[in-house]
Amino acid sequence: MIEVKNLKKNYQLGKVEVQALRGVSLTIARGDFVSVIGPSGSGKSTLLNIMGMLDRPTSGELFIDGISVDTLSQSNLAAFRGKKIGFIFQSFNLVPVFNVFENVELALTLSGERFSRDWKDRVMKSIREVGLESHVKHKPSELSGGQRQRVAIARALVKDPEIVIADEPTASLDSANAFAIVELMKELNETDKSTFIFSTHDSRVLKYLDRVIPIEDGLLKDRA
Repeated sequence: MIEVKNLKKNYQLGKVEVQALRGVSLTIARGDFVSVIGPSGSGKSTLLNIMGMLDRPTSGELFIDGISVDTLSQSNLAAFRGKKIGFIFQSFNLVPVFNVFENVELALTLSGERFSRDWKDRVMKSIREVGLESHVKHKPSELSGGQRQRVAIARALVKDPEIVIADEPTASLDSANAFAIVELMKELNETDKSTFIFSTHDSRVLKYLDRVIPIEDGLLKDRA
């Protein structure tokens, strides 16, 4: 489903050029539940941002469903990304003045999808899947960290994406909530058949994974 070939990404920090990715190649199959694992600064987030089409590589190729992303115009790229991918962010990125329902519905609004009568049912389905049906009218300030991350997951899934990308989804959570979130993502992966790709430096979640993609200094490493 996803294939990357010799991805390189350089950033210019003043007079210094930083090589975030130094030639990464990999494939991820439909329905996989995988994590990119490595220390801070290893290139995890950069790789996820490129696979999520939020950033472009300096060189190399990204294919999704056999389509070369580099051939898409900016408008077509945005539409393709909106249709294919749901994002879960470490900092939740919820709108403080919106309640749970409104935060999840926002993903449909921003996708450019035309309003339809089934929107409410779709939003409620996603909220039920993450166990927050009784918190629909709560605002983020009235939720725990684990509950806020559940809202972020519901928002990512409401569009029925084929791929869900999560950057350090457990980093802001305590151990109990971190395990609960990973277990929830794994359950949704098995139920909805979405491909889950997330980054972490937390070795405690390894037992949930179909596959580990270790990265260090912008290069993939063989797992010991």
